[in-house]
Amino acid sequence: MEAETKDCLRFYSGKRVFVTGHTGFKGAWLCAVLRFAGAAVTGFSLPPEGEDSLFSILGLERDMRSFLGDIRDGDALRAAFDVSDPELVFHLAAQPIVRESYRDPAGTCGTNVMGTVNLLECIRRSEHARSVVNVTTDKVYRNREWVWGYRETDELGGFDPYASSKACSELLTECYRNCFLAQRGVGVSTARAGNVIGGGDFGKERIIPDCVRAVRAGVPVKLRSPRSVRPYQHVLEALHAYLLIGARQYDAPALAGCYNVGPDRSGCTSTGELAELFCRAWGTGAAWEGGDADESLHEAELLCLDSSRIRETLGWKPCRSIGETVADAVDWTRTWLASGDVSALTERQIRDFPWSI
Repeated sequence: MEAETKDCLRFYSGKRVFVTGHTGFKGAWLCAVLRFAGAAVTGFSLPPEGEDSLFSILGLERDMRSFLGDIRDGDALRAAFDVSDPELVFHLAAQPIVRESYRDPAGTCGTNVMGTVNLLECIRRSEHARSVVNVTTDKVYRNREWVWGYRETDELGGFDPYASSKACSELLTECYRNCFLAQRGVGVSTARAGNVIGGGDFGKERIIPDCVRAVRAGVPVKLRSPRSVRPYQHVLEALHAYLLIGARQYDAPALAGCYNVGPDRSGCTSTGELAELFCRAWGTGAAWEGGDADESLHEAELLCLDSSRIRETLGWKPCRSIGETVADAVDWTRTWLASGDVSALTERQIRDFPWSI
């Protein structure tokens, strides 16, 4: 294992990689890492959302092929996929917000379920795709508010439309792997990650972006559920896991399957604790307070993952504390607000991350 996993970024040099959802927060970080590694990257996604986006701030469209479109449009996706002719595929395109899934359940399912089918159809037709990673979520499990982490063998079945759509994406990926792709030697895995934190996240209804917006407005951030516990982690830790899965199953498709990606139970953090860490890292002007929870919408209070499988099978493990994670996000945000060189800072955070195992 040591020779194969010494530095998973080296593997991607010169590889053709297709990324869906490349204009989103996590997708933009992934593309930045892949370009740093020397991969030939093609992305397919909706246009960046909002006035600010990490993809636009970093100018990633200059360093990769970027196709803008809706993953529900199978013809448009297929055209971009065929141009890329990828060896490796990372599927991150999604409607990722739980509360938005209550507002638009049909749109959420269309993107998260049929979007996955459209991509799997492209892969089924491909002659050169050898490794596929579908990024789903920790919320695919039927949440029983257990104090221990869910394992990959536990029952799927999310309560809300978002979680349910991602559980469907898991089942569809397994179906295509079993019926069409495994027999051709294509490694196909799903990665069930928790909440990620990093610089350049401008997303709606996420804790760190909400904290930043509150600080800029000069008001305390209001938390709906300060006692809810989630497996928060550094964005680069999650990407490290995805890249490691993609690299290892490229030559060893028997390693394909489903992998939890998150901290252990002791690394899970409550929303209130996370906001407090942000306030300490930011300093003067940052504060939080409890808000009114929306009792009409169900959200889990406790959710943790057991990531033993990826640690034992691939050697991945978390390496950043939640304090270090929040500090990195605050550093990036302060640099951006001061009109500093966030591209250089992003590259430095990528370069300094311990990709070797």
